[in-house]
Amino acid sequence: MNFIQQAYKGNNEWFHWVLTIIVVFVGWQVIGVLPLTALAIMHSANFSEFIAAGENNFMTLDIDKNLFLFFMILMFFFGLVSLLIAIKYIHKRPLTSLVTSRKSIDWKRFWFGFITWGIVSAVVIMSGIFLSPESYEWNFKPIPFFTLIAVSFLFLPFQTSFEELLFRGYFMQGLGILAKNRWVPLFITSVCFGLLHGANPEVEKLGYISMVFYIGTGFFYGITTLMDEGTELAIGLHAINNIVAAFFVTTNWTVFQTDALYVDTSEPSVGWEMFFPVLVLYPILLFIFSKKYGWKNWKEKLTGKITEPVNLKENYRILED
Repeated sequence: MNFIQQAYKGNNEWFHWVLTIIVVFVGWQVIGVLPLTALAIMHSANFSEFIAAGENNFMTLDIDKNLFLFFMILMFFFGLVSLLIAIKYIHKRPLTSLVTSRKSIDWKRFWFGFITWGIVSAVVIMSGIFLSPESYEWNFKPIPFFTLIAVSFLFLPFQTSFEELLFRGYFMQGLGILAKNRWVPLFITSVCFGLLHGANPEVEKLGYISMVFYIGTGFFYGITTLMDEGTELAIGLHAINNIVAAFFVTTNWTVFQTDALYVDTSEPSVGWEMFFPVLVLYPILLFIFSKKYGWKNWKEKLTGKITEPVNLKENYRILED
């Protein structure tokens, strides 16, 4: 069974999908928001200040940056827990089926994606600093920085894993068995993943041209998932991408404002770094992955039909008898 067909292992009536989406929304956007809201209330002088700060995601309040990052991640942690609970108790299928088509999660794939993109992104960032040193300010503060490192490596993977398992896992599988093909879920999940980041402050600063990066990244993760028949590589790539973004360079206008090593003091603008990953780095990485893992039949893997496995129905009938 391929990755999308894993969804056939569980309950697939329309109300199972609707109920799961409701459960995930409540866990992510209701329960998950409560700790951050309580933190914001504690740091607000009055209700008016709280309301005004809410318009800027509470970033204008005098909250410790590492503490704020941790509480932001808590939202995604509750979302992830809600998704896993729904898969197990509503769809009643193995949690592994949400992650991969393999019998067990291939952690070597996760670490290969994690390390590979970590090296590439670090080199790209350092190159940018080397080429335009006047645009960066050294910001190393030992205690805040090492606290940031701990928060990033220990907790940011909860956020990125939730996004990957929701988009490249749950939605891709659901749309795949609904559309009976691979290209529809690839296109929809990639575009929706990009649009989800449309509320980020950098989109307002740079304009909607910056969506090329987010939607392009969605396609990169989606193609990787379909070609590799699992999310392990994509989860590793996404995790290290956000970790590096958190501790290497920060600005006062992006969604990530942290005690990073450097502060980018340049005026917000659309430059080469917006298109370079999508047009150059992602294709190179796909080529590397294809050689390492023997990817073939690209057209079939990315656009082919999805059918319900006959042997799965037979196995269920045997178990019921």
